[in-house]
Amino acid sequence: MNKTSNEKIPPRILAVANQKGGVGKTTTAVNLATALSAIGEKVLLVDLDAQGNATTGFGIRRAGIRSSTYDIIFDDATIAETVKHTKVPGLDVLPSSIHLSGAEIELVDLERREYRLRDVLRTPLTSAQGGHDYDYVVIDCPPSLSLLTLNALVAADSIVVPLQCEFYALEGLSHLVKTVERVKNSFNPELSIHGVVLTMFDKRNKLSAMVEDDVREFFGDTVYETVIPRNVRLSEAPSYGLPAIVYDMKCPGARAYISLAKEILKRERKIRAGQNLPATGSTQVA
Repeated sequence: MNKTSNEKIPPRILAVANQKGGVGKTTTAVNLATALSAIGEKVLLVDLDAQGNATTGFGIRRAGIRSSTYDIIFDDATIAETVKHTKVPGLDVLPSSIHLSGAEIELVDLERREYRLRDVLRTPLTSAQGGHDYDYVVIDCPPSLSLLTLNALVAADSIVVPLQCEFYALEGLSHLVKTVERVKNSFNPELSIHGVVLTMFDKRNKLSAMVEDDVREFFGDTVYETVIPRNVRLSEAPSYGLPAIVYDMKCPGARAYISLAKEILKRERKIRAGQNLPATGSTQVA
C-alpha cells in the first residue's frame, strides 16, 4: 500500500500513562514528543493533566490560554483553535487548563463520556504549521486511572508506560495492565502496550539493576532497551520552559530520550508493516 497525494494517513496515537505519580510520565511525554519532532516527525502533544506541566514545560503561560483540552472535551472546541505552536519545529501542543481538575465530575453524566477525546483526535488532524498532517499524537495522561485517563486509552493506539526503578514498580504496573485489558474488552479492542520504559535509573544503585532485571523477566521484549537515567538536567529544563533535549541536548537524559524515540520508530515500522500501512514522516531510521 503506497501513500498517494490524496491519501490522508491517520496519526498514530500514543498515550504516556501510569497511574502512579512521580515516575517521569510528563518528562517522558515532553521529551519523547520533542525527540520525535527532532527526528522529522510532525507531532501533536496533548496535555490531559490538570497540573499542566507538559504545557508549561514548553514555556506556554497558562494565564494566556483561551482554549484548552478541557474545551475540546466539553465545549466542542477544535484542534485548530486550541493548538499552540512551540519553538520546536514540527511540534504543537494542545494545552491543559485548571478546569480539567473538575472534569471527573462533569464527565459522569455526559453521553459517550469515554469517547470524547477519541471523537476529536480521530477526525482528520492537520497541523497549522504549513498544513502538514501530524504523524504522531502523544498524550500526557493524569497520574491516576480516572475518566480522563480512560478517554486517553480509548483514543490511543498504544500506551508507552514510564516505570520508575523502585521497589513497588511492578505492583503499580499490574493495575495498569488490568485496566488496559478492561479497556480492550469494552471500548478499544485495538489498544496495546507499545512498551515499558525504565526511568530514573541509577547505575550506582543496586536496586535499579534489580528492578530492571525483574521487569525484563516479567515483560520480556515489551520493555524498551533504552533506559532513562536519573539526570539533573531533566529536572532543571522545565523551569526554563524547555524540553531537556532543547535545554541541553548533550546531557545523558536528552540522549536517552532521542534513543527511545528511535527505538519507538523501529517498533512502529514493524507495526505498520504488519498492518500493511505506509510509513509516516521519518520512521525509516537506522
